[in-house]
Amino acid sequence: MRRTIVLFVFAFVVAPFSALAQETDARTWAVDVARGYRMDSDVTYTFSNGHESKLDVIVPNGEPEPRPTLLYIHGGGWVGGNKEIMTLTFLPYLEMGFSVVNVEYRLAGVALSPAAVEDTRCALRWVYRNAEQYGLDTDRIVVSGHSAGGHLSLTTGMLPADAGFDRRCPAANPDATGPADAYEPEMPVAGIINWFGITDVGDLLHGPNAKTYAVMWFGSMADRMDLARRVSPLEYVRPGLPPVLTIHGNADTVVPYDHGVQLHEALQAAGGTSVLHTVEGGGHGGFSRDETHAVFATIREFLHNHVFGAADHD
Repeated sequence: MRRTIVLFVFAFVVAPFSALAQETDARTWAVDVARGYRMDSDVTYTFSNGHESKLDVIVPNGEPEPRPTLLYIHGGGWVGGNKEIMTLTFLPYLEMGFSVVNVEYRLAGVALSPAAVEDTRCALRWVYRNAEQYGLDTDRIVVSGHSAGGHLSLTTGMLPADAGFDRRCPAANPDATGPADAYEPEMPVAGIINWFGITDVGDLLHGPNAKTYAVMWFGSMADRMDLARRVSPLEYVRPGLPPVLTIHGNADTVVPYDHGVQLHEALQAAGGTSVLHTVEGGGHGGFSRDETHAVFATIREFLHNHVFGAADHD
């Protein structure tokens, strides 16, 4: 059931946020966020395999006005994680004036690949369908996520409708009936921020880079390598994609750094806009305070220069 609540969680993170940022105004700002925003939590956006996939919407109080929107997808190797654990991730985006849609999806224990890809594509269509109600600007959607969420942010923003993963989604037009792709063949986003996401899924299924979490996402299906190709962002590099920022540590042992490099080089070769921010010696997240500050400086620059322009992020 949908519940509308005051976003009181931010009032409880004032102390840790202040300690992390070491800014004298952090406490005041966090309290202002707590007062100024509301969250509609656990909104069902699609139903498959007897499972309700849900999302949270974080928007300013008052009458909805079109705002840039962060569509955030959590990580966990497609087998774990949940949307609630990433709440602190949104603080910098709220400070930049974003609304946030925080997405969960079917994990491997509920449904194997490509269920997560299908769900997050449906979440994007939910944003389009409910944009007016919440003041979500469909011309300024940025998709982001960490690790498996980085992979899903890429597939959500890069897949064309004819890839065939949108067929479970309700049409984005509230007045439409029938299959989604008969009414809205494409749902463009303005940019993608990929935090050390998987870009070549097959690389993690077989060979020296094989990972247990990837194997668990496919189980024993006979056509797993073909499906891995179909859900790999590298498969969909082409001209006309939204700008992509990739953040990756070059000592990552969970998702090889080469995944970010390959995507960056392929996007550039196709004439696209791609920025690769390398965290020297960085692993699979867990970056230091200074490294994190540098990452968000790059994010702001990326949004300013390549996604929204000076008018939105001065």
